Amino acid sequence: MQNEFELKKQICDIGKRIYDRNMVAANDGNISVKLNDNEFLCTPTGVSKGFMTPEYICKVDAKGNVIQANKGFRPSSEIKMHMRVYEKRDDVNAVVHAHPTYATSFAIAGIPLTQPIMPEAVISLGCVPIAKYGTPSTMEIPDSIEEFLPYYDSVLLESHGALSWGGDLTTAYYKMESTEFYAELLYKAKALGGPKEFDGATVDRLYQLRKEMGLPGKHPVDMCQNKNSSNCHNCGGKISSPAKEVDNDLVASITKRVIEQLGL
Repeated sequence: MQNEFELKKQICDIGKRIYDRNMVAANDGNISVKLNDNEFLCTPTGVSKGFMTPEYICKVDAKGNVIQANKGFRPSSEIKMHMRVYEKRDDVNAVVHAHPTYATSFAIAGIPLTQPIMPEAVISLGCVPIAKYGTPSTMEIPDSIEEFLPYYDSVLLESHGALSWGGDLTTAYYKMESTEFYAELLYKAKALGGPKEFDGATVDRLYQLRKEMGLPGKHPVDMCQNKNSSNCHNCGGKISSPAKEVDNDLVASITKRVIEQLGL
C-alpha cells in the first residue's frame, strides 16, 4: 500500500501528464485520491496542475473540509463532485477532472460518446454520457452526475469538461486518457464522412470478452442514452433506461388544479 507522500507524488505526476497532454490549461482541472472513508488527498485551487510538488497537495474530510493544507494552499472548490463519486461508488479510490479538448468539444456540442467504433472503447470504457450543465464549485455538478455513477466510469460535463474515476489514481487517469482518445478518433472519423460502427453481434461479442476478462469498474449495460438512435456500446440500442414510476397522486392533483383554473 502506498503511503501519503507517494500518493502526493503520483497526484503531481498525473497533474503533469494531463497538462502536457493538453487536457487542461492554466489552473484548470483537479485530482483526488481516497485514503480512507473520511480522509482524501486533493489538488489545490489556483495552481497549474503541470507544476505541482507534493507540498501543494491538501487533505480533506468526506465533507470537503480541510484537515491539512500548507500555507497558501486550499482545496479545489470542485472537490464536491469528487466527494459525490466516492459517496455513491465504494469501489472508487481516485477521481480526475480535466478539460481535454476533443472530449470537451463533444460536451460543448451536446454529443455523448456512444458510437461503438473501436474494440478498446467498447470493452474498457463503454459509453460516455453527458451530465447536464451545472455551475462550477456548486452542488449543481454533483447533483447532475449522480444518476450516471452506478453505470459509468467516465462522464462528460455539459459545456465544461470531463470527469473519470477508478480503483486507483492510474486507472482514473487512464479512463480520462481513453475518453479523450475515443473523442479524438470519433471527431476525425466524422470529418472523413462518418465512422463505420460495429453491428449488434460484434458489440455483443466484445461485451462477452469484457466479462471473460473480469475488468473492474462499471459498464453501461443498464442504461442507454442512444437507444433511439443507431448502435451503442454493449447494448446495440436494445437496452432502455429504467422506467420511472408515475406519481398518480401528483397527476391527479395537477389535473384537478387545471380543471379548476379552466372553470370546467
